[in-house]
Amino acid sequence: MRHVELDAVVPGESAKTVFTALARFDRFPELAPHVQATTVHAALPETRGSSSWELHFRSGLLRWTETDLFDTTALTIGIEQEDGDFDSFAGTWSFTQDGENVAVHFEADFDFGIPSLEGILDPIAERVIKETVAWAVTGLFERTELRTEVQLGTPADAVGV
Repeated sequence: MRHVELDAVVPGESAKTVFTALARFDRFPELAPHVQATTVHAALPETRGSSSWELHFRSGLLRWTETDLFDTTALTIGIEQEDGDFDSFAGTWSFTQDGENVAVHFEADFDFGIPSLEGILDPIAERVIKETVAWAVTGLFERTELRTEVQLGTPADAVGV
């Protein structure tokens, strides 16, 4: 099982605004170059949503459909793969007001279920997931400060995963 985390601070925003903006998974293809496509089946204001994802991964696409649990009181989004290329994939987004800033925390655990290839596939998937989250947050909120080390490069570089 591989674990990936990303922390960021969005200055001068409300946690509710950042939560609502990042819950718009339909916008991720325009924000994050790794994202080939998203199809949102159900989203806010529903508390239980669903979305399908296609990310550029190695020389093909990484695909899955996930359940999205939106908690507008706690300002969290829980995600869990229903079907797809991972053997398991689950995570959480959380948004916390810190004075005039918003702390954004994303974490996920995933497993392809192929032990003989985990040394090859897992590091690439970790990088793609982390960069996708970073691209989305910085794309929506320009003044975002990433607190986790991540090299975004240019969008053209990102697709050549």
